[in-house]
Order: sequence, then structure tokens, then C-alpha cells
Amino acid sequence: MAVAKVIEITAGSPDGFEQAVQAGIAKAGESVRNIQAAWVKEHQVKVSNGTVSEYRVTLKVTFVLE
Repeated sequence: MAVAKVIEITAGSPDGFEQAVQAGIAKAGESVRNIQAAWVKEHQVKVSNGTVSEYRVTLKVTFVLE
């Protein structure tokens, strides 16, 4: 029987929400093994001088414990 753990992370990208998700999963994968899924809990944008300067996502990342 597998046991999974869920962590919450926030990631950002100047290029869009999808790129922010990709960046978050890639960074989490540097220190966490066996990532199985991620849930986008929240979308946010950072605004500078009246324009969007960064797209941010809060992710719940699920991985299986060894």
C-alpha cells in the first residue's frame, strides 16, 4: 500500500500561469522524488506600474513516500 504526502508551494513566472506551474514542479522535483500530481489551489498576479509583471500559482504537490 502506498502512502502519499502533500506539500504546498508557490511559484511564479513572467510568462504565464502554465509556465509558473512548470517552474514550480521542476523546482520541487529537485528535492522531492516520486511526484504524482499537483493541484493548482490559487492563481495570482503581481502588478507593477499598472501591468501584470508576474503570474503566480499556489500548488498542492502530491508525492509517494518511499
